[in-house]
Amino acid sequence: MDGIGIRPALCDMAERLASNGYHVLLPNLYYRSGPVEPFDAASAFKEGPERDRLMPLFRSLNNKLVMEDTASFLEFLDRQPSVTGKKIGCVGYCMGGAFALSAAGTFPGRIAAAASLHGARLATDQPDSPHLLASKMRAHIYVGIAGIDPHFTTEETQRLELALQSAGVDHSVEVYTGARHGFAINDTPVYDRSASERHWQRILALFKSALTTS
Repeated sequence: MDGIGIRPALCDMAERLASNGYHVLLPNLYYRSGPVEPFDAASAFKEGPERDRLMPLFRSLNNKLVMEDTASFLEFLDRQPSVTGKKIGCVGYCMGGAFALSAAGTFPGRIAAAASLHGARLATDQPDSPHLLASKMRAHIYVGIAGIDPHFTTEETQRLELALQSAGVDHSVEVYTGARHGFAINDTPVYDRSASERHWQRILALFKSALTTS
């Protein structure tokens, strides 16, 4: 999920991914805070009550906590009789982009594909930055960057590219020129249908290449 959390738009995206033959898990990463009413994506990051309600949840998460959750997600999937194979693909949007890449570095034996779309905090100066896990990644990595994104700087892009290249990670970094942060999800004010459809093509190609039933 992105920072705005579980809502109908994300459920629709999960269903679209599942319609291509995948088992899809869409976890609520804000579960520690108890039941949360869905946020209005159009106003969640504007000054006002929705933003005031959202930001404590957003700040409550970090890579360590979400990797603990991810271990539970993998165990859950392993218990499902209908799930075949062991290879997993992760897709993260905004806040979730960092978690998807961190999962690839934390569970290299399971995560075979990981994608970050208009992700944030992918290559920071913090000790838990996902790019520091590049040497452990065995997944195919795709990073789709919004051309207009105050949350992911040119410096971070370069730092991420260098880390992935130096570690020999099979990866692709693509800039969606003209698209804004949040472009992939259709309930945001910056939704870009053309860019979003392109990201779907990239994700499905990534999963087809990296995920098998072996």
